[in-house]
Amino acid sequence: MEWLVLARDDEVGTRPMAVTAQGVPLVLWRPEAGAEPVVLADRCPHRLVPLSAATPVDGRLQCAYHGWQFDASGACTALPSQEGAAPPRANLPTMTTRIHEGQVQVAAADLPEKDPGDLFTNEDPSLAKAWHPVAVVGEELSSVRLLGRRIDPGDYATRERWGLRWLALEEPLTDLFPDPDEDDRNYVGAWLPPVRTPASAGVVADNFLDVAHFPFVHAKTFGAAEEKVVGRYEVTAEEFGCRSVQEQWFDNPEDPGVLEGERPLRQRRRATYVYRAPFQLMLRLEELDAGAVKTILFFAQPESLTSTRVYTKMLLHGIGGVADPGPDVVASEVAFEDAVLAEDLELQHKMRLSGLPLRMRDELHVRADLLGVHLRRVLSEFRETA
Repeated sequence: MEWLVLARDDEVGTRPMAVTAQGVPLVLWRPEAGAEPVVLADRCPHRLVPLSAATPVDGRLQCAYHGWQFDASGACTALPSQEGAAPPRANLPTMTTRIHEGQVQVAAADLPEKDPGDLFTNEDPSLAKAWHPVAVVGEELSSVRLLGRRIDPGDYATRERWGLRWLALEEPLTDLFPDPDEDDRNYVGAWLPPVRTPASAGVVADNFLDVAHFPFVHAKTFGAAEEKVVGRYEVTAEEFGCRSVQEQWFDNPEDPGVLEGERPLRQRRRATYVYRAPFQLMLRLEELDAGAVKTILFFAQPESLTSTRVYTKMLLHGIGGVADPGPDVVASEVAFEDAVLAEDLELQHKMRLSGLPLRMRDELHVRADLLGVHLRRVLSEFRETA
């Protein structure tokens, strides 16, 4: 039997440790102090997020993205977004290990397959046939990075929409969605500063549409009060896109009616997600009891294999019981959303894949992932049509 050295035995503790054997990423840790070291594939089967970024919880590893937990045998012992036992595919295969001459070793024959290779990246050729945001209006635009190239925007078709400059390298397959046009005229709008992430635009879009990561990724901002179990919801397919309307419960401590004792803290919210290929997204949050509306426009610029620029605009109405919130309220809302986005970016910096897997078998999709499944189907259709 061929054995591969992973680390010195005295280096391995109860916190997960990223190691590599023959180019395959693995995670190494001890379920408790003094226990035998355990080796698993360094990826949660759900969204392939590295388990070396997981949190140890009572001898198990809890994935940083959706809170799935894995014990020393590789069994998935917790899948918080739904009730009942985890499906068999959620379990990770075990690997034979030994401690030899002070080194932790793994059997070469037990190594899992490498990460999937069929990924939708920021340099997918189909993206030439789409509108892409390239700058906030007013930014200097002598050149832009797009699809792995540095280009002169004067050589291509451009347009302005929602305070952004858009560019298409070829005739786009689809136009910009019209949903927030009326809100954009009547609501108070404010841009977050554009940010960059090493994750691909497809992964960024999937993160935005995801409804199960709030309690784990956003625990420091709003996620601690969110329900872990995601109820069933429907998604309506549209041309090169989709939408979903979901009824949710949330805590609303900033509602003046709560402060005055007129309404309960726990309130109803209608969340409408809209997606159009390749990377146009919108979330409208309607507070059904308080009457406030927050619309988040979210767009991704695929700059290169390792860089995506993200643009976020907020449209606000009725915040704090005022139809047109003032500058202080707007600044507070922007700062809060910026903190939420920073939590997503922190997770994305831990991700390893250079793109979004489109083959359904490469990830494990569960009921809460219906929007993400539609995203993958739409991008597959977009690629095939282009």
